[in-house]
Order: sequence, then C-alpha cells, then structure tokens
Amino acid sequence: MGKYIDDARKLHEYVGGDSNISSVTHCVTRMRFVLNDPKKADIEKIEALPSVKGSFTQAGQFQVIIGNDVDQFYNDFISIANVHEASKAEVKEDAMKNQNWLQKVASVLAEIFAPLIPAIIVGGLLLGLRNILGEIQFDSLGGKTIVESSKFWAGTNDFLWLICEAIFHYLPVHITWSITRKMGTTQVLGIVLGICLVSPSLLANAYSIAGGGEVPVWDFGAFQIERIGYQAQVIPAMLAGFSLVYLERFWKKHIHQSVSMIFVPLLSLLPAVILAHVVLGPIGWKIGSAISSGVYAGLTSGLNWLFGAVFGFFYAPLVITGLHHMTNAIDLQLANDFGGTILWPMIALSNIAQGSAVLAIVYLHKGNEAEEQISIPAMISAYLGVTEPALFGINIKYGFPFIAGMIGSGLAGMLSVLTKTMAHNIGVGGIPGFLSIKAESMLTFLIAMAIAIVVPFILTVVFNKKKMFQNKIEFKTPSFK
Repeated sequence: MGKYIDDARKLHEYVGGDSNISSVTHCVTRMRFVLNDPKKADIEKIEALPSVKGSFTQAGQFQVIIGNDVDQFYNDFISIANVHEASKAEVKEDAMKNQNWLQKVASVLAEIFAPLIPAIIVGGLLLGLRNILGEIQFDSLGGKTIVESSKFWAGTNDFLWLICEAIFHYLPVHITWSITRKMGTTQVLGIVLGICLVSPSLLANAYSIAGGGEVPVWDFGAFQIERIGYQAQVIPAMLAGFSLVYLERFWKKHIHQSVSMIFVPLLSLLPAVILAHVVLGPIGWKIGSAISSGVYAGLTSGLNWLFGAVFGFFYAPLVITGLHHMTNAIDLQLANDFGGTILWPMIALSNIAQGSAVLAIVYLHKGNEAEEQISIPAMISAYLGVTEPALFGINIKYGFPFIAGMIGSGLAGMLSVLTKTMAHNIGVGGIPGFLSIKAESMLTFLIAMAIAIVVPFILTVVFNKKKMFQNKIEFKTPSFK
C-alpha cells in the first residue's frame, strides 16, 4: 500500500472515475487530467483532501496541485485506476478537445515561444547592461559613459553584442526551428529556413533599407525578387515556418517512402524559401508592423493611461485563460520596431502585484503552517515571474487578494504607461524585471513597482477586515463561437 493510496482513491472518485478520465500525467508538482466532462469533478471535495494543495483548470487540463511528492501520488493513483497513462505532450494534444479556437491558438503560440524565452530573457538582460555601459553619462566619470572611460568595458560592451545579435537578429531562426519542433517535422529544415530569412551575406538588413538604402535584387530576367532580410521579425518567420511544416506533411503523404528522403526535404524547403521571400515575408512584415503600430499607438495616445489601467487590471485574469502567451509575439514585435516595449513592464508589475497579495495572506494567516507550505513558495514564484501557483493556490481561492492584486496592477500599469516606461525586451517577469528596463525608465519603473507591492498588500488587509470580495471567485473560460 502506497503512502497516498487513500487520497488517490478519493481523488479518482471525485474526478469522476475511469469513465471520466481521458488521460492523465503529472509534472513537477501537479497531477494533470484531461476529463471527458470537467463539470463532473467535485472541486470542493478534491481540495479538501489532505494531500491536495489546490486545483485549477487551464488549457483544457484539470490540474491538481500535490507538491514535491506528486510522483509518489501518481504511482498510487495509477495503481488503482484503469486509465490511459500519457506523456505531457499527449495530454496537451488530448486537452485540445476541451479548448475553443482562441485557446488553441494561444496554446500553439505558448509552445512555440516557451523554448525561446530563456534566450530572450538573457538577451534582454544583456541589452540592459549594454545600455548602462554605453548610454549613461556619469558625473563621476566627467560626464562620460563607462565605455568611453574604460577599454575593458568598451571591449565587454562590443563582446556582449555578439550574444544579443544571435538572440534578436537571428530570432526568425529560433522561431522556425521551434515551429518544426512543436509540429513534429524535420527541425534542421526549420533552422535552414530561418537562416534563409536572415542571411547576413546575401540579404540586406531591412531596417537599413527602411532608412533609405538601395534595395538589392535577384534578377531572373523576366522578374526580380528583392533581397530583403527579416532580421528580428516574428510574423514573417511564423508564416514561413508553418508553410514549411504543411508542405512537408503534404509531401510525406504523397511521395513513396523509398525516395522520400530525397524529395520530401527538397520539395518542402525550396518552395517554403521562395514563398517566404515572394509572398509570406512581405505580407508578414506588414501584418507585424500594423499590430505593433496599433498597440504602440494605444500605449502612447492621449488615453494611454486608460490602456495601461485596463491592461494592468485584466492581465492576471488573462493568465487564467492561458491567452497571456499571445503577448510574447507582440512584445517582440514592439521591441524590434520601436527599440523597446512599453507593454512588457506592465506584465512584470502584474506578477509582482499578485505576489504581494499573497504576501498579505501570509501576514494575515501567520502561523498557519499547512497554508504556508503553499503561500510562501507561491509568493516567491510570483515575485520571480511565475504567477500560476499564487493565482490558483491562494488568490482565487480567497477572492479578495486576487481583486487587490488586479487593482494594484492596474494602478501600477497606468503609471508605467503614462511615463512611457520601456524595457529593452522581454525579461524576468517579476522583481528582477528591473534589470531589463531602459536606464531612462528605471526610476519610473521602480515607483510603479513600489505601487505594485504596497497597494495590493494594503488592499488585501483592508478587504479582509471589511469582509469584501470574500466569496470564492470562479472563472469560466469565455466561449468564442
């Protein structure tokens, strides 16, 4: 008999038994179910189990938080259940049936950009460091920058650009690789396609051309193709990557296996490269520019304070639906088109605000050791940029801290946008996020951060005292039909 066998039996019953479990797996801390009918899960009874620290539904999966012993719990659960054991990838695929079309798009985007986030964060931090080294004039250095005053730091500044260029200018390579990885096609073809979008020796830098440079061409006599690169572009790379994926899938179905090794890669890659430079690249550039220009206009318009307040207030609910992953592509496009992003600082502030609401719960419920096993790690996680444990483990459970976090985030976001606080690019989405903020925006970000820390804490305490927003809040994913 396993340590968790009794709770495993009860969980099996409360999720609806074998007939209601389509597939199940686990991650580092959670059991992850795809249920045939999510409404059959008795959430109150599930969350009352001693082994369970919370539950939530996201991306079509019903997830039960167990903690570090989840692998032992999972083994006990499987020993008494007659259900399909699945990998995380299989569960994600199975969960698609419980998602509407918008959630499916968000899930695909999340899986494309998730492998790129570590590199993008590193790039954002290094850009921030280069900004300090090369852009800020210090009175202690006679009004000079650090680069102007030191050969060592000048060399360091130049060397760091090697990494930043690889991350941001070659972003299409990363995206096309990630698309082929996610869609299960030949990853090296994705890498080659990406290089064909940014080749420094054969393609002109699009940003230089936009400044009035001459456009080189490939001359085929009857027609010409412009030799424009798509450095740092998101949407052209995505369109090209998906064209490669569907071409390869098509040819694999229609070319005999005996010659598929030769003709499938050739007939997939060559048309994809041609389409990318003739059709998809130019269209994608215009779409990306239109999206980033529209968002930037909202962020810098006369009503930018309203934009910031609304985005800051509703970002946490967006996380609950999983649709927040869509902001990654917008942030990258903004950074590429305008030299930075005003949107991302608000995301960092929202994460901080939800963490501060949990901090208030830790203060209010001091001495509750069972809850502190959830609340303290959740608070730390939110302050470091991952809010799901805070949202699902504490804030939504009580309701009032979630609302307090949203209000604090809305106020901080309003100030951030009003002062045009800008980050170099995506960074660590919590307190360490200040490392990615541009030097000229550092003070305003720190003030907004103070708001995101203090306001949710105070409001959570006040709401608790006044017995406001005490009912448990349940979010239902909107239907887009």
